[in-house]
Amino acid sequence: MTATGPVLGIETSCDETAAAVLGPDGAILAEAVLSQDGHAAFGGVVPEIAARAHLAHLPGLVARVMGQAGVEFRRLGAVAASAGPGLIGGLIVGAGFAKGAALARGVPYIAVNHLEAHALTARLPGVTEGGAPFPYLLLLVSGGHCQCAVVEGVGRYRRLGGTIDDAVGEAFDKVAKLLGLGWPGGPAVERLARDGDPTAIDLPRPLFGRPGCDFSFSGLKTAVAQIVARQPDGPLPAQLAADIAASFQRAVAEVVADRAGHAMAAFAPASHRLLVVAGGVAANGAIRAALTEAAAARGFAFTAPPLRLCGDNAVMVAWAGLERLRLGWTDGLDHAPRPRWPLDAADMHPA
Repeated sequence: MTATGPVLGIETSCDETAAAVLGPDGAILAEAVLSQDGHAAFGGVVPEIAARAHLAHLPGLVARVMGQAGVEFRRLGAVAASAGPGLIGGLIVGAGFAKGAALARGVPYIAVNHLEAHALTARLPGVTEGGAPFPYLLLLVSGGHCQCAVVEGVGRYRRLGGTIDDAVGEAFDKVAKLLGLGWPGGPAVERLARDGDPTAIDLPRPLFGRPGCDFSFSGLKTAVAQIVARQPDGPLPAQLAADIAASFQRAVAEVVADRAGHAMAAFAPASHRLLVVAGGVAANGAIRAALTEAAAARGFAFTAPPLRLCGDNAVMVAWAGLERLRLGWTDGLDHAPRPRWPLDAADMHPA
């Protein structure tokens, strides 16, 4: 099926309110992301605050991108929205808005799996040199998810391994809190790590060298907590905090690269070996560098989205919607958002 018009994408799965319009060829016509600022005082996302913020800001954000794109609602080929996994209140807001727009203008509605949106970002025009044909290897790293999967096609994913405790982004957030840094923790730890010595503190590398493709970060986080707990009361010395941040980040990067190495060995197709990293933590420079080196050592090309497309955004939602629309896959207005929706769920591939 050929897309007959632009696709509007809506993203409200957590604390980013986002909208974007893509042309039928995948060209980005307009995009906007509003990062909510009402959560920092709580040290994490408060679902009720997030849902209310989505409700307040989404209509204006959609109007803005539609105006910037110069597209009328009646000219859309489809409206796509993240329908899970995520915080259910935000998902209901975004999906409800998308369904209303689709119904009012008589265009298809597409319920997008947020994880699939991350997974398919590498196929956006211009992101991967030479394109990203199927199959390819995906490493998805974010605040709530950490897994390796083979991307065999749209809606077709084979899971190789995942975290057995904390997601990597969650570990960054917890270490940031231990160090007295702001939220979200990932960018704060990375900034502080620039002033530290990554070899200063010997930290564990959970599951490093073990068979399989699973991840574990709980023990690493606990080791940092024990170091902090042994210090005198009061703020940590600035250099010690920087050394902890740098050492923690190095340990995470080495663990992620090691586990990705096992996934590459398990995947190893005869041709077009490609490792894709996606998700919010894919923006971390140390992790990108470690994965680039690990991929090169195994004869894999490596790609990651531009930094602005690593975190939650609506460009990836619109693109996933476009990919599904090209296959003739749309959803009914009775499709219910869900807080949990794994990549390998049976309904990911309706054909």
